[in-house]
Amino acid sequence: MQSASFKLQDPELRPATAASPPGAAQAAPTGRIASSLTLAAMSLGYGVVQLDVTIVNTALDAIGRSLGGGVAELQWVVNAYTIAFASFILTAGALGDRVGAKRIFIAGFAIFTAASLACALAPNAVILIAARALQGLGAAILVPNSLALLNHAYGDDKARGRAVGIWAAGASLALTAGPLIGGALIALVGWRSIFLVNLPIGLIGLTLAWRYASETTASPQREVDLPGQIAAIAALGSLAGAIIAGGAAGWTNPWVRAGLAVSAVAAALFVVRERHAAQPMLPLTLFRHRMFALTSAVGLLVNIAFYGLIFVFSLYFQRVNGWSPFATGLAFLPMMGAVLPVNLVAARVSERIGAAPTIALGAGVAAAGCMALLFIAPGTSYWAIGCQLVVIGGGLGLLVPPLTSTALGSVEKSRSGIAAGVLNATRQTGSVLGVALFGSLIGQSAAFTSGAHQSLIISALLLIMAAAVIGVGAQRAPAR
Repeated sequence: MQSASFKLQDPELRPATAASPPGAAQAAPTGRIASSLTLAAMSLGYGVVQLDVTIVNTALDAIGRSLGGGVAELQWVVNAYTIAFASFILTAGALGDRVGAKRIFIAGFAIFTAASLACALAPNAVILIAARALQGLGAAILVPNSLALLNHAYGDDKARGRAVGIWAAGASLALTAGPLIGGALIALVGWRSIFLVNLPIGLIGLTLAWRYASETTASPQREVDLPGQIAAIAALGSLAGAIIAGGAAGWTNPWVRAGLAVSAVAAALFVVRERHAAQPMLPLTLFRHRMFALTSAVGLLVNIAFYGLIFVFSLYFQRVNGWSPFATGLAFLPMMGAVLPVNLVAARVSERIGAAPTIALGAGVAAAGCMALLFIAPGTSYWAIGCQLVVIGGGLGLLVPPLTSTALGSVEKSRSGIAAGVLNATRQTGSVLGVALFGSLIGQSAAFTSGAHQSLIISALLLIMAAAVIGVGAQRAPAR
């Protein structure tokens, strides 16, 4: 969950705001109905972003058979979206501050919806990957600006908290339902339908946002860090590309080494730029807060493991065991379904034993689930692995709420918005690296099972490392 702190008037008392979109016939309506419908629009925006994170995984085998290509192309279908999402989310928030969140949110929803149509119509893998990158750009625009508009619509702290809870719960539900919805649509209509389902959601969300959301105050003095943005894309894109290519061409390939070198240089330039920029897209001073640095590191490590394994098991269920997309969606349902209920009890556990121990416990539980899956082989029954998948999902559900809360609570309230954006970008970067790394292992290995075992071992080690980082680091953190 993301958070930001603003002092706003109560929506029932707030007059129609200035800075409405050019050409608007009238200011957005005010009152509880307008606030509720604004919440609906923002929830649709965040929900469709999360839906596309998981729904595509059930279609990977069908896409590969339809458009051709191997594991590397499928990695790019997933990662093109996530790279754009991770790279642009901070700039998108700054752009919303500069010209108004409503304008940018509507533009982002339009981009996402149009890109979804382009994905559905893609005649080959190259066009699909490009359209997925455009989808990721739309997703990056939607997330921070949806939260900004929610903060603007709800002036009361308690009402805002409830609204953000609904916003986050809807996204969790979409994330959970993604594999099942995807599997059902592919079985009934075909893989292109998983992108067409975004069109009615987009049209409804756009209509509600245009009609009911009120514009935020524009801040023209807020700069967009274009050099930093370019360096971030170059660093992340080159790193993901080199890892993906390494799985097919080998790690000694000159192009792979060149990609890794470009990524290192771009990352160094990014750090230099952010250190000296007047308004950096990533304020490095945030990492002077020890707990923020620790939680960001944990978010990166956990997402490498979790989303990398989602990619591996999607192909394991379909290509190795020969399951249908619908059966694959059902297989993921208990794992994803465990996240939401455990999310709800995580706060109580954190209150009882502390946030850092809860995060470490969640990571340790997920690591145990990974180690318990090391026996998988072609044809392994789902009943032999389903419990372990639920354990992994439960571990993730236990650690994410205190991780997010601790990260936001470790910095000044005035910087909670940018802190939430940085945490989100860090976690999305982990997703990119997980799919790239684990995909290269199963693509490079002569036997898929060997690569899957390596992925599980690496995931367990990363999760144990995450538990150690937060467990040891929190003890050394100064009291706030």
